[in-house]
Amino acid sequence: MQKIISLVKRRGFIFQSSEIYGGVEALWDYGPLGSLLKNNIRKEWLKRFVQEREDTVLIDGTVLMHPKTWEASGHLESFTDPLIECKKCHARFREDQLTKKECPQCGGKDFTPSRQFNLMFKTFLGPVDDEVHLTYLRPESAQSIFTNFKLVQESMRFKIPFGIAQTGRCFRNEITTGNFTFRSREFDIAEIEYFVEPGEDEKQFNIWLENWEKFFLELGLKKENLRRYEHPKKSLSHYSKRTVDIEYKFPWGFAELAGIANRTDYDLKRHAQFSGQDLSYFDEEKKKKYHPYVIEPTLGLERIVLALLCDAYTEIKGGRTKTTEATKEIEVVLKLNKKIAPIKVAVLPLVRNKPALVKKAKEVFQLLKPYFMCQYDDVGSIGRRYRRMDEIGVPYALTCDFETLEKNDVTIRDRDTMSQKRIKIKDLIGCLKKLL
Repeated sequence: MQKIISLVKRRGFIFQSSEIYGGVEALWDYGPLGSLLKNNIRKEWLKRFVQEREDTVLIDGTVLMHPKTWEASGHLESFTDPLIECKKCHARFREDQLTKKECPQCGGKDFTPSRQFNLMFKTFLGPVDDEVHLTYLRPESAQSIFTNFKLVQESMRFKIPFGIAQTGRCFRNEITTGNFTFRSREFDIAEIEYFVEPGEDEKQFNIWLENWEKFFLELGLKKENLRRYEHPKKSLSHYSKRTVDIEYKFPWGFAELAGIANRTDYDLKRHAQFSGQDLSYFDEEKKKKYHPYVIEPTLGLERIVLALLCDAYTEIKGGRTKTTEATKEIEVVLKLNKKIAPIKVAVLPLVRNKPALVKKAKEVFQLLKPYFMCQYDDVGSIGRRYRRMDEIGVPYALTCDFETLEKNDVTIRDRDTMSQKRIKIKDLIGCLKKLL
């Protein structure tokens, strides 16, 4: 894990927020490569679950909502963790994650009685800081889907079953943090609320569970590193009839990557009750009215980013190139799926001290930029530049050499196989589109 943390900081994937001030625990900034990786995952999610489906649409709800939203949703009452405090050093911990054998660093073993701590961040609407203007930063994005259920259904003329998707910022004031970006206080979530007829919920739950798991495999996670965890009845959330987590084998062990919940008709009924609005659905064909059940596939983008980095990280002892320096070192290759790799193509002149080569390489770079996320690099030996591109997961590296000047072609190198072949510059765009 420490090697991955070092790599992602050094190569511009992830930085600790406000690092120049000493950083802030459980807050992370995504750098030039990390933000591209995260955005590519988001685009794949949108393509898979919105663009390729006829029954699901995307919305973009606000982070701040009417305060009654959180009363209706049950978050004010139930979105809590048991908090205890060490009487010796006054550090605070989640009671359910601290055993007698896992004491604070001070060695203290005497704790205060637990109390329920609400994980939502408080803020105020308007200039007055009082209870009347109190609201919260959303801890999930689902509630704006429920409050917009009727508006979406009517404006899009949807019939049950249909889905509403959303991705965006959420905030949780976690008591216990750690494991790098795994448990963050500010994060991006991607979730779908799929509305179904009561009685069809169990069938749809199983369909979505298969689809959700398949999506992670398509992104490049290894099947042997994934498993399902069925929540026992006694540990289900207040709204859930059934919840299954998809867990990933992180370096510290299996932990939740994403989940599927059967939220029943809890949310729509509660919001109807608290708002006084009719949030039921009338089935024209069956001539009956009901509150739909909801199947909720959800994932945190930070967690899938971390899982993909862990899965892709590969060490090769002695390196893969024949340079002297490589044989003495461990080469790191980030074998990210081509679809989500931050940089798709590297453009490299063989040497930087030959103006004609540099000029030609920059022409190729400018040619490809409108079509692919590219990176130009002419610093150091060609072997070291290949290694730098391997380390950030670039699938293809193009080298402009002296033959390029004569034949107007380039060498294209595959990150994973290291195979090389020559491609005419005029054919590059079409060739790369096929390869990617």
